[in-house]
Amino acid sequence: MAISEGGLLTDEIRQKVWPKLLNVNTNDPPPISGKDLRQMSKDYQQVLLDVRRSLRRFPPGMPEEQREGLQEELIDIILLILERNPQLHYYQGYHDIVVTFLLVVGEGLATSLVEKLSTHHLRDFMDPTMDNTKHILNCLMPIIDQVNPELHDFMQSAEVGTIFALSWLITWFGHVLSDFRHVVRLYDFFLACHPLMPIYFAAVIVLHREQEVLDCDCDMASVHHLLSQIPQDLPYETLISRAGDLFVQFPPSKLALDAAAQQQAERTAASTFKDFELASAQQRPDTVLRQRFRGLLRPEERTKDVLTKPRTNHFVKLAVMGLTVALGAAALAVVKSALEWAPKFQLQLFP
Repeated sequence: MAISEGGLLTDEIRQKVWPKLLNVNTNDPPPISGKDLRQMSKDYQQVLLDVRRSLRRFPPGMPEEQREGLQEELIDIILLILERNPQLHYYQGYHDIVVTFLLVVGEGLATSLVEKLSTHHLRDFMDPTMDNTKHILNCLMPIIDQVNPELHDFMQSAEVGTIFALSWLITWFGHVLSDFRHVVRLYDFFLACHPLMPIYFAAVIVLHREQEVLDCDCDMASVHHLLSQIPQDLPYETLISRAGDLFVQFPPSKLALDAAAQQQAERTAASTFKDFELASAQQRPDTVLRQRFRGLLRPEERTKDVLTKPRTNHFVKLAVMGLTVALGAAALAVVKSALEWAPKFQLQLFP
């Protein structure tokens, strides 16, 4: 449901489903701290500044008193997660993700969900350096190259790089989209899928704007300015479907070598995210998905661009990947065969 058209539809449903997608027990009490974190935290001043700048992330017309109360809760959630997980480092934009969970599920549950998210999907963004974040960004151009070599070569000639997509990636588009409905729709999708799905979605945005990019002057300033101004009227459901197709046709393992050529590979959350590595003893997810994908195309269509192929029941394929999250610890007892289907070069890149 989170993957299919329209997503989870209401916040009431999200309050029930998001914890399941992250394998968080809603019956467990939210974490608390007896310490005065605002006095002790080295990140307090930066968090305070970022939260004060987050006015536009709250619904228009919200009473000032209510909004200020939520901002105080936002600060407390962030500081508590950082205090409980000293290996995590705050980054500007993290609050854009936290405020989304706060507005949907409330302070207590948001703390539990974001803590889980921070130690899994977002972990690479919370390293002491940006090395792993850059490595993930380096997957963007190989995806574009696989689908549209002309667009890829144009962007390479312009030397635009991938920095325009940094805020998209580290905030899950929460910072750049003004309509909260679109933000939570994307969160439905990302929570139900592989941790690298946001970079696939970033790629389909660029591919969707192909003609605009090619009409630009072929220089860094022009192309960067165009791409950094993300349109607010994107066809989100179409792009979500295309991102799913790209993930199935060009899984992260296929992109690893190309990404490594741009930056020395490092150990990333996407390579060690156990919920997605697990496979049943009888089925190997990547093999099953590839077979289904190939079986849905007639021979003459298999050479066509993935973005022009007929819409198929790709949601089922993505759901297979997404459901492994919900399996959580139970799946751990069933299987330990993930490494059997991982390509050898991925093991070399992510030892």
